[in-house]
Amino acid sequence: MDPKHIAELRSLIGDPARVIVNPQMVEQLSRDFYWYSPVLRKQLDGKVGEVVVQPLSAGDVQKTLRYCFLNNIPVTARGAGTGNYGQAVPLEGGVVLDLARMDRIEEITKDGVAVCQPGVRLGDLENEGRKAGWELRCYPSTIIKASVGGFLGGGSGGIGTVTHGGLRDFQTVRAIEVVTMEPEPRIVLHEGEAVHEILHAWGTNGIITRIWLALTPAVDWSQCVVAFDSFNAAFDFSEQIAVDERWIKRLVTVFEWPIPSFFTPILHYAPEGHTLIFFMIASSQLSELEAAARKAGGKVTHSAAYPGLHARPLLSDYTWNHTTLWAIRTDEAYTYLQCGFSHENAREQLRRLREKFGMEILFHMEFMKNGDGIVFPGAIPVVYYTTEERLNEMIDFCREIGVWVANPHVNNVEGGGRYRPDNVQLLAKQKYDPKGLLNPGKMVTFHSQSSPAGASTK
Repeated sequence: MDPKHIAELRSLIGDPARVIVNPQMVEQLSRDFYWYSPVLRKQLDGKVGEVVVQPLSAGDVQKTLRYCFLNNIPVTARGAGTGNYGQAVPLEGGVVLDLARMDRIEEITKDGVAVCQPGVRLGDLENEGRKAGWELRCYPSTIIKASVGGFLGGGSGGIGTVTHGGLRDFQTVRAIEVVTMEPEPRIVLHEGEAVHEILHAWGTNGIITRIWLALTPAVDWSQCVVAFDSFNAAFDFSEQIAVDERWIKRLVTVFEWPIPSFFTPILHYAPEGHTLIFFMIASSQLSELEAAARKAGGKVTHSAAYPGLHARPLLSDYTWNHTTLWAIRTDEAYTYLQCGFSHENAREQLRRLREKFGMEILFHMEFMKNGDGIVFPGAIPVVYYTTEERLNEMIDFCREIGVWVANPHVNNVEGGGRYRPDNVQLLAKQKYDPKGLLNPGKMVTFHSQSSPAGASTK
């Protein structure tokens, strides 16, 4: 990047330490966990920004975007870098806008809405919320590191989804403020249904600067691990708990063997050859759950009160996409898919997958609730990678038999499975980023009518 741009950005921000050019730091802040995918690893290795800008306020964001719009400099927003699709990897250099220092919790309202900046860590918000009698409705397994803004921009669900649905359901996100990429960047408030213009758009159509996130009354939780001799028995019991609304639960996760063998710190909870279920259940129902599990043929291998995110073990560290990380640590050939199974025909779908692909696909099920209130078996199956063609064959077959797939091996919003069919994310980009300078290349249905992004960044 032209040194003139560096100097002028430092002058605009007013603090040279928040405009970073150190190559190692810039490279570090240009990466996320895209390397979970061997396909994305080949595409994105070596892609870095040219400078990192760390705003403290929406005003700083406006100054930065105004300058970058004038000079045709691409801008890629970064939360905490815990995404897996390469959302935060700049394809065309330019500015990495690191929002980590915009980390203020402004308020937790009496009716349980958190008002905060995008850089707030989800773990911090969970802890602060619980002090006031509230907790997050849902959160990713990366809760300790992940930011609220990054979750809204690139995430979808996680722990809590079995009861409260995903991030886009049941008005969990009440409102979002974004800064636009225009000659005079505006702060635009999105409320109600309008939040869907911005959710899961990877920072391609506006920079999130303020969030109103609905919480839920806090529960006294316990953690429980149950082992079953067979996957079928475990799946039956987990489904029974997941769909029955009288059970107060935050997590119902099933791992077929050998996935539990990957969890080296907690192998003493994993009898050889058994399928495991991890539960977060209301402490008031723990003894009843244990009794039900034993009656169904399960063995309780761990059961304890959940003291919060400092719990040891923290079972969520082994669920959702953390499961994939444990698999990769065991064998780098493992990767994953993100799937949704039928709440009516899941067993037949699982049977057909096993029949066609054998143990190339290992079943890891996460029970979820959709926006219609139906609890269904989601899944982040662990996949043994051989070739991209074989991986695509698995994805195509899943879709052929009615298994929904959000493809985690593509680097664009549309292919990742959360693109809105009503095109509101694309329409927002056309309104708020007419030059296509925000995270260029990540919304492939967008075509700028202006000069190409990145034309004068070098």
